[in-house]
This record gives sequence, structure tokens and C-alpha cells, in this order.
Amino acid sequence: MVDSEDEDGAGSSTLPLILAITSLVWYFIILSMGLLGCWTARKRYRLRPRSPLASADPASIPGVSILRPLKGLDANLYENLESTFTQEYSNYEIFLSVESEHDQALPVVKELIAKYPHVKAHMVIGAENVGSNPKVNNLIRAYRQATYDILWVLDSNVMVDRGTLARSVDVLDGPQTAAAPSGRRRIALVHHVPFAFATEQTLGSHIEQAFLNTNHAKMYLAINTVAIDSCVVGKSNLYRKSDLERVDGTLKPVTPTSGDRSQQRGLAAFGRFLAEDNMIASALWKELDLRHELSCDVARNAVGSMSLADYFWRRVRWIRVRKHMVFAATLVEPFTESVVAGVLASLGLRYLLGLPPWLFIPLHFLTWLSIDLDVYASLAAHPIPSGATFWKFLGAWSLREGMALPIWLYAIWGSTVDWRGKTYVVMRNGEVKRASRDARGWFRRIFGTKERGQEYEPLELAQD
Repeated sequence: MVDSEDEDGAGSSTLPLILAITSLVWYFIILSMGLLGCWTARKRYRLRPRSPLASADPASIPGVSILRPLKGLDANLYENLESTFTQEYSNYEIFLSVESEHDQALPVVKELIAKYPHVKAHMVIGAENVGSNPKVNNLIRAYRQATYDILWVLDSNVMVDRGTLARSVDVLDGPQTAAAPSGRRRIALVHHVPFAFATEQTLGSHIEQAFLNTNHAKMYLAINTVAIDSCVVGKSNLYRKSDLERVDGTLKPVTPTSGDRSQQRGLAAFGRFLAEDNMIASALWKELDLRHELSCDVARNAVGSMSLADYFWRRVRWIRVRKHMVFAATLVEPFTESVVAGVLASLGLRYLLGLPPWLFIPLHFLTWLSIDLDVYASLAAHPIPSGATFWKFLGAWSLREGMALPIWLYAIWGSTVDWRGKTYVVMRNGEVKRASRDARGWFRRIFGTKERGQEYEPLELAQD
């Protein structure tokens, strides 16, 4: 007969063993994801061949309407916009949209239109209120005026390589468009991983740059390689207007018997979401059962002046948005970060093998950093220069890794976000409404942050 005390003792000794094994299994899963992202970056971005479409006759290639929403003088605005005027593609038009005729971006737009008279470029002045999202309100008129079915939507702080459009159309409209013999789904959206460059020497800008070019990029690439669900950042996306006109953001599959859905469709249907880009991608994936693909180009993201508080609130905003869209993924997010994953793995190794944490932890962070540096080099097409530039990056990377858990802990318990000087409440599926009072909490009251009323902060759902 087994004594109950023996049973309790066996149970208490089994639990730490299970936790130790679980922590190590989880660690190797996350490490494998990082290695997959690193391998994908090497394979995809270290060679960017010229597309045959770059020199094709205009009549032989699909037309593309480029939509760029603008507000104020964003960092690097002239060069960002000019990169769309110089695309190696002979059949496209550009729509540059502003809300007001007094917008500071208009002189830049007019100068570029005069500089490139051969490019079909249009200024669109005046927004139309179709929802809470000002980016959608800004774009809706250009969306309706677009000549071509293929749309390329780029945020105002994004610069692209001359061959980006041609290579992206290759992916979107190439042989992959038709269903493959294996039954693989048609590509409905082509997106580009962000690659940040800081235009100002501020702490928040360097942390944002380090984050986007390493941890964010490797996980973004890994998730899209596995491709079990939609994961899209909206800095630079190509999709078809005809596909967008079939979806409404409910994420319910479109069937032959669902034609009577009363929900508005097309771009206007996504004006109720804060992260309209991610919702558009999810709708194409889930409502039409189509898939996404990355091209071999990056969306070069100009990061302007960003304080530490700006960085904090940017991360808080998107954690709270994701929480209402992908709750389970947001809940486990801290366990994917280097600090939490490393600490748990070190405890597991100490319990199972007696390995002291002081021996494992340095090796862990060195491995993590090496993977991130390799991802950075693949996206940039060169390693980080040695000297002061490297040490600045290392400091920013270390701060980002150390801040990830505190930011998550603050963000996960709230549902209000501050955006362009206004406070919103994030609701189910990422829809938003204006908050009735300022509920921004102790961090804002102590540290504050500058208003961005004269700047356009592009919407994105970074897998931050």
C-alpha cells in the first residue's frame, strides 16, 4: 500500500521536472524560429535579381496604382516619395493624398511632380470620413480614382529600391497566381519586411531601429515562412482592388451563399480598425482563402526623432491592438523574448544537469545577438560597421531586450491607446472608439511624450 505522503512527495518532485523539460523544449522552439528567420533572410535578401518586367513594354505588363497617404513633413519625405517616381516599371500611376490644402507635404509633392513630368502622378486633397482610421479616410478618394486593379499602398516614411515594384508584380501576378497542381492557394497580397534607418540621433529612434531590424524581422520572416496564418505589416503592400471589394473585415469565409452580407466592403470597410493593414491581409487570407508572399525587397523605414517615451507608447499601442486581435499570441509574447526564454532555460538546465546559470546566460545572449546581427546583415546587404556604430547598436539592442517585458506588463492590462494626440479604446477585433476621458496612466503623467499633431504616424501591426 502506497503512503499518501509518498504520493505527495512524488507529485511535488514531478512538477519541477515537467517545468524544467517544458522550459527547454520551449527554448529550442523559439531558438529554431530565430534560426528559421535567419535562414530565410539569408536565402531571400542577399540576392535581388532584376525582374524582366523592369524593361518590358507598358502594354505587356499589368498596370499598378501607387497610393501614398501623407500628412506633414515626415522624416526623409522627399527621398521616400521620390523612390516611387523612379521605379523601373513602365505602367504605373501615383496618387499622393493629403487631408488639407495647407498640408506641409504639398510643396514636396509639387516639386516631385514637376521634376518627373513623364510619371502619371496625381495630388488628391481632402479626406472622406468613412471610419475612425485617418489613414483610410485619407486614402479612400485615391482608392476610388485608381485606374488599375493592382494597388500598391506605401506609408509616407517608406523608401523602396528602384526594382521593388517589378519584382513584387512578378510575385503577385506571375505563374504563382493560378492554382498550382498541388492546389496551393493564389497569392492575394505581396508585402515587404520593414528595414529601419534612424534619421535622428535620439535614443528611441536607435531602439526602434534595433528592434525592427533584428527581433521583429527574424520573427516576421519565420512566421511568414511557416505561413499557418496571416502576419502582415502594412508599410508596403500590393493587392488587387477586385479582391478587396469582396471582403468586409468580418473574417467570415465568402461562399456562394454569402452574397447577401450587409457589411460594407472594400477599403472603406476597414476604416473602423486601427490596424487596417493587418485586417485587410487577414480578410484576404480568411474570407477568400488566399495567401500572402514576401518579395526579395525591404521597405526602408525612415525613423525620425523618437524619444524613449515615444518608443514606449508605440509598443504599448500595438500590444494592446494585437491583444484584441490575436490574444493567445500576445499572451505568450514575453516567453518568446530573449530575457524570459533565457532565464527559464537556465533554470531548467540547472535543475536537470546542474549547469550554473552564469555559464549558460552569456552563451545564450551571445547566440541571440549573433542571429540578430546576421539577420541585420542580410536585410541591409552589409554587416553593421565596426566602431561607434556597432556599439550604439549594441546599446540600443540591449535596452530593447531589457524593456520588452516591462512594456508588455504595462500594456497587457489596458485597452486605451494614445494616437496623434487623441485617446481611443481598442475593442474586439481591433476596432476603436474615442475614449471618454484620459486614461493613459502613471507613465504618461510622469514622463509624458510630445504631441505628433504635425506628423503622420503610419499605421502598422508590427509583430513587435
